[in-house]
Amino acid sequence: MSVLLPIYPLQSLASSKRWFPIRTGSKPACLAMTRVETSGGDQEEKVVIVGAGIGGLTTAVSLHRLGIRSVVLEQAESLRTGGTSLTLFKNGWRVLDAISVGPQLRTQFLEIEGMVVKKEDGRELRSFKFKDEDQSQEVRAVERRVLLETLASQLPPQTIRFSSKLESIQSNANGDTLLQLRDGTRLLAKIVIGCDGTRSKVATWMGFSEPKYVGHCAFRGLGFFPNGQPFQNKVNYIYGRGLRAGYVPVSATKVYWFICFNRPSLGPKITDPAILKKQAKELVSTWPEDLQNLIDLTPDETISRTPLVDRWLWPGIAPPASKGRVVLVGDAWHPMTPNLGQGACCALEDSVVLANKLASAINGGTESIEEAMESYGSERWSRAFPLTVRANLVGALLQWENPLVCSIRNNIVIPKLLRLGPMLEHTNFECEPLFVSK
Repeated sequence: MSVLLPIYPLQSLASSKRWFPIRTGSKPACLAMTRVETSGGDQEEKVVIVGAGIGGLTTAVSLHRLGIRSVVLEQAESLRTGGTSLTLFKNGWRVLDAISVGPQLRTQFLEIEGMVVKKEDGRELRSFKFKDEDQSQEVRAVERRVLLETLASQLPPQTIRFSSKLESIQSNANGDTLLQLRDGTRLLAKIVIGCDGTRSKVATWMGFSEPKYVGHCAFRGLGFFPNGQPFQNKVNYIYGRGLRAGYVPVSATKVYWFICFNRPSLGPKITDPAILKKQAKELVSTWPEDLQNLIDLTPDETISRTPLVDRWLWPGIAPPASKGRVVLVGDAWHPMTPNLGQGACCALEDSVVLANKLASAINGGTESIEEAMESYGSERWSRAFPLTVRANLVGALLQWENPLVCSIRNNIVIPKLLRLGPMLEHTNFECEPLFVSK
């Protein structure tokens, strides 16, 4: 189903002085040239991005489209392409179009027409069509592996440095940041962008607290039907008491599924696929057979069980998104639960907003780099904080175990009161295509 996209060789840069022009379209962008290493031994880079996940690679591609070279540090030996899929709404697709990868991805993934909500016995409570609520809406479940490989393929050779685990961060008097890697490499960066996920070392250095466990975990998997999957192009949700599940077609042969369940404490970490499948099936043993079959048809490498976490950026309490010339993007700054399907979309939005502001400052705009980062933080906080809170509250409501509350939800709220239109207003986001101005 998926076309494996070519990845450039991404070895570490040589230690001698070299210059690497970046190309946007067919024209070289001289703005992007930067020295790799000083004679003193510390490598100098204008922009260093920590983390080659969705936020890190999208930020790198966005900067590249604007003529700004960056180096991406990834602690793993290769792209972390494990896992399942993520659902992108129209705001995510606006960003992917702005950085010119949307058309390439659309050809590989089904457009989802609507959603169906069911009880655990399979009876339908409500159904919606996305276009009936919003003609501009676009929903597709995208394989994480394909998205990362597509983004990486847009970057110049040697942009991503693998096996580059960040050990420590120091700032010096002139505002530069010294990054010490586990292998002994030292990079002196003018700008550092932390995209290193929920356990971000950059966020810890900036004074952020650990993300908070919200009281429920999720099994996830990607079912594979070699002869073609049998489902309509709809998101299917199934609600029980303190337990919910869902599945959505990704392509002609693949279907993403999840099961969310309450758990007061995290318990031991389990990675054995056989145990994970057994536990997942036991949770929904009396639920529709479609879900049981999906779990059975899930390749071992795609199944996981993860705790759901978030971080509320209370004004006046949480640190700002930037500190000097160090700034955060995506889960490193505002991890949120997946109940609105906005974690990845928000990271994509962060990337293009930050890239535009930094490019303007670097290329002689009215704001300094520090001011551009502060402007980004202010603009994006007003977007990310409400979404984080709303996602948390939606999850808490859907995970209720009280039978009376569940009865009201199933018999009154969902069939008679629920409106999809207002629930999708947060997917409104516009951005212009990114390119080097002449």
